[in-house]
Amino acid sequence: MKRFIPTIIAIVLIILVGGVFGVTKYIEKYSYSNERQNMQEYYGLQAPDEVAVVLGDQKIETKAKLIEGYVYLDFESVKELLNDRFYVDSNENWFIYTTPTEIIKSQIGSKSYSIGGYEEPTDYAVCVSAGDTMYIALDYVKKYTNFTYELFNDPARIQLDTSWGERTVATIKKDTAVRLKGGVKSPILREIAKDEKVVILEEMETWTKVKTSDSMMGYVENKFLDGKTTEMMQPVSDYVEPEYTSIHRDHKINLAWHAIYTEAGNDSFEEYTAGTKGINVISPTWFALTDNEGNYTNFASSTYVQKAHDKNMEVWALIDNLSQDVSTFEIMSYTSKRERLINNLVSDVMAVGADGINLDFEQISYDAGEHYVEFIRELSVACRANNLVLSVDNYVPRESTTHYNRKEQGVVADYVIIMGYDEHWGGGGVAGSVASLPFVLEGIEQTLSEVPSEKVINAIPFYTRVWKTEGGNVTSEALGMEATQAFIRDNGIETRWDEETCQNYGEKTMNGILYQVWIEDNDSITAKLNVMDSHNIAGVAEWKLGFEDSSVWDIIAQYLGQ
Repeated sequence: MKRFIPTIIAIVLIILVGGVFGVTKYIEKYSYSNERQNMQEYYGLQAPDEVAVVLGDQKIETKAKLIEGYVYLDFESVKELLNDRFYVDSNENWFIYTTPTEIIKSQIGSKSYSIGGYEEPTDYAVCVSAGDTMYIALDYVKKYTNFTYELFNDPARIQLDTSWGERTVATIKKDTAVRLKGGVKSPILREIAKDEKVVILEEMETWTKVKTSDSMMGYVENKFLDGKTTEMMQPVSDYVEPEYTSIHRDHKINLAWHAIYTEAGNDSFEEYTAGTKGINVISPTWFALTDNEGNYTNFASSTYVQKAHDKNMEVWALIDNLSQDVSTFEIMSYTSKRERLINNLVSDVMAVGADGINLDFEQISYDAGEHYVEFIRELSVACRANNLVLSVDNYVPRESTTHYNRKEQGVVADYVIIMGYDEHWGGGGVAGSVASLPFVLEGIEQTLSEVPSEKVINAIPFYTRVWKTEGGNVTSEALGMEATQAFIRDNGIETRWDEETCQNYGEKTMNGILYQVWIEDNDSITAKLNVMDSHNIAGVAEWKLGFEDSSVWDIIAQYLGQ
C-alpha cells in the first residue's frame, strides 16, 4: 500500500491543480470585466475643444467646438443638419439669416446682431472664423430653428434632436454597467444606477442596446431592465415656425412677355396686345443689369402700367442678367450690392405702379448659386412688404441646375415659372425640337416634386427654329408662328404629325442644305396646355408677344376656362 501512496498523492494533486485551473478559466470566462473604455476614443475626440455630437440616437462623424463655454457647429453642418437658410458673405464679413419679413445680420466675430434697424447684444460671438472654417453658435441657430441640444462633459458631447416621436424606455432595476458591446468582458462605458431610465435602441437575446440620459449608447443585460413602456418625446415649445405668406391669384395666370429694349418700346403696347385674348399679366423687359455693381437699364413707364391696368392686366416688370458685361457672382456675393439692387429695383417698380417683379436670371454658375438664392430670399422680403408679386424664371430642371434651389424658391417666391423651351437651342449644334411634349412634361413633373402646384407656371414658346445642316455644320434661325408657316408654304415643305414630340415636323433638302422644322403651332400648343391642365398648375406664360399667330389666343382662352 505504501508503494501506491505517492501515486495517489500525485493523482490528487493533479486533480486539485486541474480543478483550480478549471475554476480559474471558468471565472475568467464568466466573471464581469472591470476594464474601462477610453471615452475620448469612444466619441472620436482628438482636440481639447472638440465636442462629440449625438444626433437623435446616432453618434455622427461631425464634431462641434466649445468656444468660451458655448457650443459651436461648423457652417456646413448647420446647413446640412439644422437649417439651410443661414448665409455667409465672406466678402463683407456678414452672417445673415432671412425670415419672411426680416433680414437679420451679424458681423462675423461680433457679439450682436441687427434686426429691424436695432442692434441686439449676445453673450457670445454669433459666428466665428477658425482657419478656413466658419463656426456658428448653436444658441443663435436655435433662435430661428426647431431643435434642442444638451451639453454633457467628461468627455464633451451634445445630444442634438431635430424630431420628436414615440420611443421605448425602460428602468434599471439594479446597479450595473453600460458596456461597449453585449458581453460581460466588454469594456465599461459607465456605471448605471438603479431607477435610472434608458431608451431602448435594439433588443437581443440576453443584452439590449440602450441610450442613457447623458447620451451614452451601449449594452445592458436584459435581466437589469424593468418596466419597459413607450413614451412621446417632448417637442420644442419655445419656437414657432415663421409663415411664408404668398400672393396667390384665384384664377389661372396667363403671362405674356413683352420685349422692350428702349423707352420707345413702351409705345408698342397697343400694337402688341390688340389681337390678344385672356392675358391677365404682362411682363415688359424693362430692367437689365449692366455692370457688376448692380446697376441696370430702366425703361419703366407709368403710362404703360396704366394702359395695362385699363385692359385688366397686371404688370410684372422683368429684370435680367443677360449682358456679357455682368458677373452674377460678383453682384450676388456682396451684401451691399444685393441690398442696393433690391432697394433700387423695388423703388423703381413701385414708382410706376407696377404689380410685381419677374426675375429672369439665367446661366447662374454653381459658385453663384447660394448667393443667388439668398438674393431671392432678400428680394422676397421687400416684395412681401410692398405687396409686389415675385415670380422667378427657371430652366427645365437638370442636374446641372440644382443650385437654383427650386424648393426654396417655392417657399419664398409667389410663382416659379418654368421656361419650357430651348430643349435644342441655337448654339447647341444639334437639330431638334424647341419644346417637345416629353421635355415639357418632364419640366412640369420635376418642378412639381419641389414646388407646390399653385405656384408653378409653365412657359411655352411662340417660336420655331428652322434648322439648316450643311456639310456637318448645324445652324438655326428662330421664327415666329406666322413666319414659320410662311417659310413652310413658300418652300413647299410637307409636314406630318410626330407622335413622339407631339408636333408637326417637316424637312426638305434644297441646294444641298437640309432644312428641318419641329413646328410650334396650335396643335403642339394644345398638347402642352392639356398636360398643364392635367397637372393643375397655376397657369401659362408665353415668349414672346409678337411671335404668335392670333388664333392661338382662342386655344389659350379654352385652357383658362374662358
